[in-house]
Amino acid sequence: MVTEKNKKSVTVLGSTGSVGSNTVDLLAREPHRFTVEALVAGRNAAKLAVQARQLEAKLAVVADESAYPALKEALAGSGIAAAAGRDAVIEAAKRPSDWVMAAIVGAAGLAPTLAAIRRGAVIGLANKETLVCAGKLVLAEVAKSGAILIPVDSEHSAIFQVLEETQRGAIEKIVLTASGGPFRTMSHDAMAAVTPEQAVAHPNWKMGAKISVDSASMMNKGLEIIEAHHLFAMPESMIEVLVHPQSAIHSMVAYADGSMLAQLGTADMRTPISYALGWPERLPFTAPRLDLAALGRLTFEAPDPGRFPALNLAREVLRQGGGAPTIMNAANEVAVAAFLGRSIGFLDIVRIAQDCLERMGPRNAGSLDEVAALDSETRHMAGLLSSRMTRPRYG
Repeated sequence: MVTEKNKKSVTVLGSTGSVGSNTVDLLAREPHRFTVEALVAGRNAAKLAVQARQLEAKLAVVADESAYPALKEALAGSGIAAAAGRDAVIEAAKRPSDWVMAAIVGAAGLAPTLAAIRRGAVIGLANKETLVCAGKLVLAEVAKSGAILIPVDSEHSAIFQVLEETQRGAIEKIVLTASGGPFRTMSHDAMAAVTPEQAVAHPNWKMGAKISVDSASMMNKGLEIIEAHHLFAMPESMIEVLVHPQSAIHSMVAYADGSMLAQLGTADMRTPISYALGWPERLPFTAPRLDLAALGRLTFEAPDPGRFPALNLAREVLRQGGGAPTIMNAANEVAVAAFLGRSIGFLDIVRIAQDCLERMGPRNAGSLDEVAALDSETRHMAGLLSSRMTRPRYG
């Protein structure tokens, strides 16, 4: 029985984004189970204040200091503390909550996630870039502190749920499923002219703009390969990607006896968030249930490496190691922002990541300072390359 004394205390890093908003929705449904220590957002002070009041959070933080006056005014009289800036975000992650949702998008999530890890918290990890940029360093901190990482990406959550730790020697491979995104059957030439609006219109999932574009280019799946390598200690050769347009099977683990275990569910991020939030128990959640009879069929196909070169690029980056994953991730983040700003074309996104890797060459990323410096250098390079691209013409 849940009492005031044994309620789980929660901090949400990135509460106004897609994953963060879904987490807030789940917390609001179960006020008898959870207390909220802190909510952190980028710059959306208005939405953050609404969330903080709804959940009776102790602290609300905006990373963008210019949004602080609006946040402070919106929380006036509530008794909820307000703060702003990078240091305040990290301090929020250090506060003594039992469970932390790490959902700040991109490399910006690395420092606060590490702050929560270092105090030994249970982390719901939705920020895959943390492991892409600094996987070895992050896992070393996890081992040192005793923190626990519970993956929130639907694919990694699925593997976490069906991977039998006692049978690791019998695992043949893990299989990450992919919807194929909105351009799964589109020709290469047609993809050159797609608009940001088309790229963010995912056929199955409701996600933020950046992750939706990554899904459309399948860079997201490339990042997931790298994340899976670190999370599950799997070599790149044992990680397969399979396109599954219905998004009912979220991932699978294949074993030496021919068995393949899969986790199925509707395309609703609240399901893997709920699993991570309740772990090691499962919380009741009244999401629409998967109706296999109504769905009718499940289909699969191999991804097309010509249409989606990001997959092979990510595999090569993982094999190369060192600072290559940091470079690819930073370049992709800059290029996606440029595409959403209509400065470059859709196919230019992966080209810019490739160009940055070639121009910058092999680099070390053996410390957090080296990761940060390499990330910054890559962003500058990717910005220059983006500015030299021919501005696309739409329609």
